Amino acid sequence: MGLKNISLSIPEGAFVVIAGMNGSGKTTLLQHLNGLLLPTSGTVYLSGMSVSENLARSRQMVGMVFQDADSQIVCETVFDDVAFGPENLRLEHGEVEQRVIWALRTVGLFDLKDKSPHLLSGGEKRRLAIAGVLAMEPKVLLFDEPFSSLDYPGVKQVLRQIVSLHESGCTILVAAHDLDNIIAHADRLVIMKEGRIVRDGVPARLLGELEAFGVREPSASRSGGKNPSWLN
Repeated sequence: MGLKNISLSIPEGAFVVIAGMNGSGKTTLLQHLNGLLLPTSGTVYLSGMSVSENLARSRQMVGMVFQDADSQIVCETVFDDVAFGPENLRLEHGEVEQRVIWALRTVGLFDLKDKSPHLLSGGEKRRLAIAGVLAMEPKVLLFDEPFSSLDYPGVKQVLRQIVSLHESGCTILVAAHDLDNIIAHADRLVIMKEGRIVRDGVPARLLGELEAFGVREPSASRSGGKNPSWLN
């Protein structure tokens, strides 16, 4: 899905949920924010600099966790997989090791550092993908359908990680079509349809409009209540 007439500004430290049906342009938008896709017109700026003009800087500052965690697994052990990105930055061995240990401890996978990534559960694989991104020390984290195919415990593990990262100062953008488990933590909701942003504002004011754009309204707000955090 191509993007059309997108105008969007995200302040540092925000927690933004991007909602829309499959094919609405959510993933395409995220991939423009760190240069995985480049615009044919217009410019994407990151801290005042064009993403296109400095792709290496942009991809280090903006990390993306894909919907398919297996697509981000490239090595034989959990430790080596997280080390892959920092090693490609040509960092000193000690710096790489320090970043990997910190990232694995942050996501609670340090005790599995010598395990094959392919033997991890779905939630653990998603957390491994997050660790690989964290080791690059980004300021912005993009999550594309981060709860896809996870069971309830896996959803809670990944959600707890996302919320913790936001509390530590990261800017968070989450693309999702099911909002029940994430909307309680967002300070902004962007709704997309056919490559366009059709609504943008405070979640509480927009949730009642979701179903007009093919997105199911969270259960609690449909019943007239407040959407609770799944972490309580």
